[in-house]
Amino acid sequence: MVNPWLAMTCGGDPAERCRSVRSAHAAFLTGGLVAPDVREVVADSWRRSAAVLPAGEFLAPVELAGAELEEYRRTHPLARAMPLLRELLGSIADDGAHLLAVSDASGRLLWVEGHRGVRGRAERMNFVAGARWDERHAGTNAPGTALALGHAVQIFATEHYNRLVQPWTCVAAPLRDPGSGRLLGTVDITGGDHLAGPHSLALVRATARAAEAQLASGSARPGHVLSVLGRDEALLVTDGRRLRLGRRHSEILLLLAGRPEGLTGDQLTWELYGERPVPPVTLRAELSRLRRLVGGLLGSRPYRLSVPVQTDAACVERELAAGDLRAALRAYEGPPLPLSEAPGVCRTRRLLEDRLRRAVLGGGDAGALQMWADSPWGEDDLEVWERLLAALPESAGHRGAVAARARRLRATFAQPGRG
Repeated sequence: MVNPWLAMTCGGDPAERCRSVRSAHAAFLTGGLVAPDVREVVADSWRRSAAVLPAGEFLAPVELAGAELEEYRRTHPLARAMPLLRELLGSIADDGAHLLAVSDASGRLLWVEGHRGVRGRAERMNFVAGARWDERHAGTNAPGTALALGHAVQIFATEHYNRLVQPWTCVAAPLRDPGSGRLLGTVDITGGDHLAGPHSLALVRATARAAEAQLASGSARPGHVLSVLGRDEALLVTDGRRLRLGRRHSEILLLLAGRPEGLTGDQLTWELYGERPVPPVTLRAELSRLRRLVGGLLGSRPYRLSVPVQTDAACVERELAAGDLRAALRAYEGPPLPLSEAPGVCRTRRLLEDRLRRAVLGGGDAGALQMWADSPWGEDDLEVWERLLAALPESAGHRGAVAARARRLRATFAQPGRG
């Protein structure tokens, strides 16, 4: 079976592959059709990129610089992994042909290291620390596509959506928090065509796993963690075992995690089903199936969790309560169980998003405003974009792009039938 994450198999001709994909890329930009020899992972990324970006050449925006970048890097969880990443990939980054890059979960490059000459060439396309390289801002590229798909991937030369980036080949793997499974960012190596082979993909994936293992060994991980942010089905990590839960079980555990004193059957039925007429046997059957999965973690009379279960949603709340808005935004990977219609989950979802948004609007922190505006839940939030524009200094390099976005949103909301 062909590995879909691998750009080329051993023995492939990079020059021929480059020509073939360049022709397919040009045809896609002019007609929107993708040739069959383009990898599906790349074709899908081109379509996502074309929906939000111009064709041809463009520069990724630089969002952080100077003291603000230094402070952000200092406090980021991946700072602890950097010595190991340098140890494992440093020789590659110093060989005069490659770069080592580490991004956060939003695609902002935190570190870009390597030979000065290679870094100088990369700077011409804004592949620098502080720049935003998710797909929405830079198009198809290994860090951005790895973030979009949650999987290690190679992007070869002309597979890049942005023509400015097509002289490069890159390989990236996601980095996750070992306890919660939360996406922290990516590790990437960028260089020439010779990276398009199995060895580089295997190396970067192994490096990511080693970094995650170090993060795990350096912190006291809670025994039970429930991840619900941005997920339709929760992930439960319990004493090292990972369980992907169905939607109803996800809802039950989220509701019980927020109520350590427990819920009666009637209370839990209301939180799950609201006014819908549901026979008691329906809830009992769901709880019986859930108990078979999680064992003694689920107690009864009232229904409760027998030990504390930490949720990623509660982590966001704690960061907010501690006054660390940026840490809260980094931890917020999306609404809890976004497709759930359970009244208790909807209430949890609405309260968390409202608290975050109020904190962003009230803080006047341009970095926090930028993080919210660049998210899927903030991309059409006119009030946030206007507040961001007011908070940015006149010298900010991307101020013009922010002003243009705010104008487009004002025009959209001024149309009849909107607002």
